[in-house]
Amino acid sequence: MSTKRKRHSARFKAKVALEAYKGDKTAAEIISAHKISSGQVSS
Repeated sequence: MSTKRKRHSARFKAKVALEAYKGDKTAAEIISAHKISSGQVSS
């Protein structure tokens, strides 16, 4: 049985994007903190 895809809100996406843009955290730190796949973050 497959798992359902997660649907992220616009607020969540903006939060993650701002963290990546600021550059305070590495991509690996952002990925592990928000439990998202590595393909969703590029900094």
